[in-house]
Amino acid sequence: MPSKKPRKGKESASSAAVLTFDPRTMESLLAQIGGREDEDEDDDDLDAAQQIIYDAWDMRDRRDRVALAKEALAVSPLCADAYVLLAENATTAEQAMALYRQGLAAGEQALGAAAFEDDVGHFWGLLETRPYMRARHGLALVSWRMGERDEAVLHYQDMLRLNPGDNQGIRYLLLDALLELGRDGDAGKLIKRYKDDGAAAWAWSGALLSFRTDGDGAPSRRALARAVKANAHVPTYLLGKKKLPRTLPAFIGLGDKNEAVAYVHGAAAAWARAAGALAWARKALADRPARPGGSGG
Repeated sequence: MPSKKPRKGKESASSAAVLTFDPRTMESLLAQIGGREDEDEDDDDLDAAQQIIYDAWDMRDRRDRVALAKEALAVSPLCADAYVLLAENATTAEQAMALYRQGLAAGEQALGAAAFEDDVGHFWGLLETRPYMRARHGLALVSWRMGERDEAVLHYQDMLRLNPGDNQGIRYLLLDALLELGRDGDAGKLIKRYKDDGAAAWAWSGALLSFRTDGDGAPSRRALARAVKANAHVPTYLLGKKKLPRTLPAFIGLGDKNEAVAYVHGAAAAWARAAGALAWARKALADRPARPGGSGG
């Protein structure tokens, strides 16, 4: 991979938020952005615009963030993060989608065509790729919410192609989506691809997939036992013993209640749409022998 000088900014290598695009959409948006006659000058403008966005992220007032995002775009129309910030503060899903698409187009042009050949597999590790990745992530999320499910899945799949290390946790969104859509074969391949993932999402969704594939039996019950071992708090929320909180936790830890809340928030629809899955989980968990000093799951 060719070495690149990271852009100046406040991001760390671990900080977090993508698909081939519709060429017609990209053509239209790139035409609005215009050509880049002086790349060095454009790079300086983009760096300056990105610094404004870093300041905007620190603003608590929505109006201040929006004002700074617009200021950043006045400095450089290639500042993808400015579109992302405006999309996050949009009043309708349609407005958000349009802004994310503009951000995606801006990010693509800022990176240049060579990045999508030379840097595949290393996106997000390079600071300059992150605004593009954030725009694409946002577009995938709003696409799913608006019923454009296939588009969202394609975004997620390509994000993992660009960044297989998946610093953003896109695989969890993709797994939820595939299971909800009944694409069990693709879900199984994804689980195998990240087979060493120790998160509750992988174990619990693996149990769901096992039930959908084999029904109630030794393999699915073993998968369920592994899921309980990964996070024993999930059944409390998945089976409706306790309501999910109205807001998602800001931080999660492996095996804790916050992880269970985050998992069920994303995967509840997939469980509900799998005929008999919740009833199976309830019965299989009740059948498990209680451990000394515990409830048996």
